[in-house]
Amino acid sequence: MDLLNVLKTRFRPALFEALREGYTARHFSRDLLAGVIVGIVAVPLCVAFAIASGVTPAQGLATGVVAGFLVALLGGSRHQISGPTGAFIVIICGIVEAHGYHGLAVATLMAGVILVAMGLCGAGAVIKYIPYPVTVGFTSGIALILLTGQFKDLLGLPLERTPPDFIERLVACARALPSLNPWSCGLALLTVVVIMQFKKITSKVPGSLAALLLCTAVRTFPGFGVLKCRLRPSVTASRRSRAA
Repeated sequence: MDLLNVLKTRFRPALFEALREGYTARHFSRDLLAGVIVGIVAVPLCVAFAIASGVTPAQGLATGVVAGFLVALLGGSRHQISGPTGAFIVIICGIVEAHGYHGLAVATLMAGVILVAMGLCGAGAVIKYIPYPVTVGFTSGIALILLTGQFKDLLGLPLERTPPDFIERLVACARALPSLNPWSCGLALLTVVVIMQFKKITSKVPGSLAALLLCTAVRTFPGFGVLKCRLRPSVTASRRSRAA
Protein backbone atom coordinates (compact mmCIF):
# COMPACT_ATOMS: atom_id res chain seq x y z
CA MET A 1 0.00 0.00 0.00
CA ASP A 2 2.85 2.39 0.80
CA LEU A 3 4.40 1.74 -2.59
CA LEU A 4 1.05 2.44 -4.25
CA ASN A 5 0.79 5.76 -2.43
CA VAL A 6 4.30 6.69 -3.50
CA LEU A 7 3.46 5.93 -7.12
CA LYS A 8 0.30 8.03 -6.92
CA THR A 9 2.10 11.03 -5.46
CA ARG A 10 5.31 10.93 -7.51
CA PHE A 11 4.32 9.26 -10.77
CA ARG A 12 2.20 11.82 -12.59
CA PRO A 13 2.71 11.76 -16.36
CA ALA A 14 2.60 15.29 -17.72
CA LEU A 15 0.56 14.17 -20.74
CA PHE A 16 -2.38 13.11 -18.59
CA GLU A 17 -2.31 16.36 -16.64
CA ALA A 18 -2.21 18.37 -19.88
CA LEU A 19 -5.22 16.49 -21.21
CA ARG A 20 -7.06 17.05 -17.94
CA GLU A 21 -6.40 20.79 -18.02
CA GLY A 22 -7.50 21.12 -21.66
CA TYR A 23 -5.62 20.21 -24.83
CA THR A 24 -6.66 22.41 -27.73
CA ALA A 25 -6.15 22.14 -31.48
CA ARG A 26 -3.54 24.89 -31.23
CA HIS A 27 -1.51 22.81 -28.81
CA PHE A 28 -1.81 19.80 -31.09
CA SER A 29 -0.66 21.70 -34.19
CA ARG A 30 2.40 23.00 -32.36
CA ASP A 31 3.25 19.59 -30.96
CA LEU A 32 2.75 17.99 -34.38
CA LEU A 33 5.12 20.44 -36.07
CA ALA A 34 7.71 19.99 -33.33
CA GLY A 35 7.38 16.21 -33.55
CA VAL A 36 7.87 16.16 -37.32
CA ILE A 37 10.96 18.38 -37.12
CA VAL A 38 12.48 16.37 -34.28
CA GLY A 39 11.67 13.11 -36.04
CA ILE A 40 13.40 14.18 -39.26
CA VAL A 41 16.55 14.95 -37.27
CA ALA A 42 16.33 12.09 -34.76
CA VAL A 43 15.66 9.19 -37.14
CA PRO A 44 19.00 9.53 -38.99
CA LEU A 45 20.71 9.95 -35.63
CA CYS A 46 19.17 6.71 -34.37
CA VAL A 47 20.50 4.86 -37.41
CA ALA A 48 23.93 6.53 -37.26
CA PHE A 49 24.41 5.94 -33.53
CA ALA A 50 23.34 2.32 -33.92
CA ILE A 51 25.95 1.76 -36.62
CA ALA A 52 28.61 3.50 -34.53
CA SER A 53 27.66 1.37 -31.51
CA GLY A 54 28.05 -1.91 -33.39
CA VAL A 55 24.39 -2.90 -33.79
CA THR A 56 22.10 -2.89 -36.81
CA PRO A 57 20.31 0.24 -38.09
CA ALA A 58 16.95 -1.47 -37.54
CA GLN A 59 17.73 -1.96 -33.85
CA GLY A 60 18.67 1.69 -33.47
CA LEU A 61 15.50 2.82 -35.23
CA ALA A 62 13.28 0.57 -33.12
CA THR A 63 14.96 1.80 -29.95
CA GLY A 64 14.39 5.44 -30.88
CA VAL A 65 10.73 4.90 -31.76
CA VAL A 66 9.81 2.84 -28.69
CA ALA A 67 11.79 4.95 -26.24
CA GLY A 68 10.50 8.21 -27.70
CA PHE A 69 6.91 7.02 -27.45
CA LEU A 70 7.27 5.84 -23.86
CA VAL A 71 8.99 9.05 -22.73
CA ALA A 72 6.28 11.17 -24.36
CA LEU A 73 3.55 9.02 -22.81
CA LEU A 74 4.95 8.61 -19.31
CA GLY A 75 7.36 11.57 -18.95
CA GLY A 76 6.97 13.78 -15.91
CA SER A 77 7.56 17.06 -17.74
CA ARG A 78 5.82 18.73 -20.67
CA HIS A 79 9.26 19.56 -22.04
CA GLN A 80 10.78 16.12 -21.52
CA ILE A 81 13.82 15.55 -23.74
CA SER A 82 14.36 12.15 -25.28
CA GLY A 83 16.22 10.77 -28.25
CA PRO A 84 19.55 9.31 -29.32
CA THR A 85 22.64 10.60 -27.57
CA GLY A 86 26.19 10.25 -28.76
CA ALA A 87 27.57 10.13 -25.23
CA PHE A 88 26.58 6.47 -24.89
CA ILE A 89 28.24 5.29 -28.09
CA VAL A 90 31.51 4.54 -26.30
CA ILE A 91 29.74 2.61 -23.53
CA ILE A 92 27.36 0.71 -25.80
CA CYS A 93 30.09 -0.21 -28.26
CA GLY A 94 32.19 -1.66 -25.44
CA ILE A 95 29.28 -3.72 -24.10
CA VAL A 96 28.37 -5.06 -27.55
CA GLU A 97 32.00 -5.88 -28.29
CA ALA A 98 32.43 -7.79 -25.03
CA HIS A 99 29.00 -9.37 -24.49
CA GLY A 100 27.08 -9.08 -27.76
CA TYR A 101 23.60 -7.69 -28.34
CA HIS A 102 22.01 -9.94 -25.72
CA GLY A 103 24.39 -8.58 -23.10
CA LEU A 104 23.44 -5.05 -24.15
CA ALA A 105 19.74 -5.86 -23.74
CA VAL A 106 20.34 -7.22 -20.23
CA ALA A 107 22.43 -4.18 -19.30
CA THR A 108 19.68 -1.89 -20.59
CA LEU A 109 17.03 -3.63 -18.48
CA MET A 110 19.29 -3.46 -15.42
CA ALA A 111 19.87 0.26 -15.98
CA GLY A 112 16.13 0.83 -16.31
CA VAL A 113 15.42 -0.92 -13.02
CA ILE A 114 18.15 1.10 -11.29
CA LEU A 115 16.76 4.38 -12.67
CA VAL A 116 13.22 3.56 -11.53
CA ALA A 117 14.49 2.66 -8.06
CA MET A 118 16.51 5.87 -7.85
CA GLY A 119 13.47 7.86 -8.92
CA LEU A 120 11.27 6.29 -6.25
CA CYS A 121 13.94 7.07 -3.65
CA GLY A 122 14.31 10.67 -4.80
CA ALA A 123 17.98 10.15 -5.60
CA GLY A 124 17.91 12.78 -8.33
CA ALA A 125 18.68 15.42 -5.73
CA VAL A 126 22.17 13.92 -5.36
CA ILE A 127 23.18 15.50 -8.67
CA LYS A 128 23.63 18.86 -6.97
CA TYR A 129 26.49 17.40 -4.91
CA ILE A 130 28.48 16.31 -7.98
CA PRO A 131 31.19 18.92 -8.69
CA TYR A 132 30.72 20.95 -11.83
CA PRO A 133 34.22 20.14 -13.19
CA VAL A 134 33.35 16.43 -13.04
CA THR A 135 30.26 16.91 -15.19
CA VAL A 136 32.02 19.21 -17.65
CA GLY A 137 35.06 16.94 -17.84
CA PHE A 138 32.95 13.87 -18.56
CA THR A 139 30.85 15.52 -21.28
CA SER A 140 33.89 17.21 -22.81
CA GLY A 141 35.78 13.91 -22.94
CA ILE A 142 32.87 12.19 -24.65
CA ALA A 143 32.57 15.10 -27.10
CA LEU A 144 36.28 14.82 -27.94
CA ILE A 145 35.98 11.09 -28.59
CA LEU A 146 32.96 11.64 -30.86
CA LEU A 147 34.73 14.47 -32.69
CA THR A 148 37.81 12.41 -33.48
CA GLY A 149 35.55 9.56 -34.56
CA GLN A 150 34.16 11.77 -37.32
CA PHE A 151 37.54 12.81 -38.77
CA LYS A 152 37.43 9.99 -41.32
CA ASP A 153 34.15 11.12 -42.90
CA LEU A 154 34.70 14.81 -42.20
CA LEU A 155 37.92 14.86 -44.22
CA GLY A 156 37.00 12.07 -46.63
CA LEU A 157 39.97 9.94 -45.57
CA PRO A 158 40.28 6.59 -47.40
CA LEU A 159 40.40 4.48 -44.24
CA GLU A 160 38.66 1.12 -44.06
CA ARG A 161 38.13 1.59 -40.33
CA THR A 162 39.42 3.88 -37.62
CA PRO A 163 41.13 2.44 -34.53
CA PRO A 164 38.99 2.52 -31.36
CA ASP A 165 41.74 4.02 -29.18
CA PHE A 166 42.00 7.81 -29.13
CA ILE A 167 45.75 8.16 -29.79
CA GLU A 168 45.83 5.44 -32.44
CA ARG A 169 42.86 7.07 -34.17
CA LEU A 170 44.64 10.42 -34.34
CA VAL A 171 47.79 8.78 -35.70
CA ALA A 172 45.85 6.89 -38.39
CA CYS A 173 44.00 10.04 -39.47
CA ALA A 174 47.23 12.04 -39.53
CA ARG A 175 48.92 9.46 -41.77
CA ALA A 176 45.96 9.58 -44.19
CA LEU A 177 45.82 13.38 -44.36
CA PRO A 178 47.64 13.58 -47.75
CA SER A 179 44.67 11.72 -49.25
CA LEU A 180 41.93 13.94 -47.84
CA ASN A 181 38.92 14.71 -50.02
CA PRO A 182 38.41 18.48 -50.57
CA TRP A 183 34.76 17.89 -51.51
CA SER A 184 34.10 16.30 -48.11
CA CYS A 185 35.85 19.17 -46.34
CA GLY A 186 33.78 21.71 -48.26
CA LEU A 187 30.52 19.91 -47.51
CA ALA A 188 31.42 19.71 -43.82
CA LEU A 189 32.20 23.43 -43.75
CA LEU A 190 28.90 24.20 -45.48
CA THR A 191 27.07 22.13 -42.87
CA VAL A 192 28.64 24.05 -39.99
CA VAL A 193 27.94 27.42 -41.60
CA VAL A 194 24.28 26.59 -42.24
CA ILE A 195 23.75 25.34 -38.68
CA MET A 196 25.32 28.46 -37.14
CA GLN A 197 23.75 31.04 -39.46
CA PHE A 198 20.30 29.63 -40.17
CA LYS A 199 18.90 30.87 -36.86
CA LYS A 200 19.30 34.40 -38.20
CA ILE A 201 16.74 33.54 -40.88
CA THR A 202 14.19 31.80 -38.68
CA SER A 203 14.10 30.20 -35.25
CA LYS A 204 11.11 27.95 -35.96
CA VAL A 205 13.15 25.45 -37.94
CA PRO A 206 16.39 24.09 -36.41
CA GLY A 207 19.56 24.78 -38.32
CA SER A 208 20.53 21.12 -38.19
CA LEU A 209 17.43 20.20 -40.19
CA ALA A 210 18.15 22.89 -42.79
CA ALA A 211 21.76 21.74 -43.06
CA LEU A 212 20.67 18.11 -43.43
CA LEU A 213 18.27 18.88 -46.28
CA LEU A 214 20.54 21.37 -48.06
CA CYS A 215 23.73 19.32 -47.89
CA THR A 216 21.88 16.16 -48.94
CA ALA A 217 20.59 18.02 -52.00
CA VAL A 218 24.07 19.32 -52.77
CA ARG A 219 25.48 15.80 -52.52
CA THR A 220 23.11 14.59 -55.26
CA PHE A 221 24.66 16.90 -57.87
CA PRO A 222 26.40 14.95 -60.66
CA GLY A 223 30.15 14.82 -60.32
CA PHE A 224 30.19 15.71 -56.64
CA GLY A 225 33.13 13.78 -55.27
CA VAL A 226 32.05 13.02 -51.70
CA LEU A 227 32.40 9.43 -50.61
CA LYS A 228 29.14 7.73 -49.67
CA CYS A 229 28.73 6.20 -46.25
CA ARG A 230 28.92 2.43 -46.21
CA LEU A 231 27.20 0.40 -43.54
CA ARG A 232 29.70 -1.69 -41.69
CA PRO A 233 28.51 -5.07 -40.39
CA SER A 234 27.38 -5.08 -36.80
CA VAL A 235 29.47 -6.77 -34.14
CA THR A 236 26.84 -9.46 -33.70
CA ALA A 237 26.74 -10.17 -37.44
CA SER A 238 30.53 -10.32 -37.54
CA ARG A 239 30.61 -12.86 -34.75
CA ARG A 240 27.99 -14.99 -36.48
CA SER A 241 29.95 -14.97 -39.74
CA ARG A 242 33.15 -15.95 -37.93
CA ALA A 243 31.34 -18.74 -36.07
CA ALA A 244 29.92 -20.07 -39.33
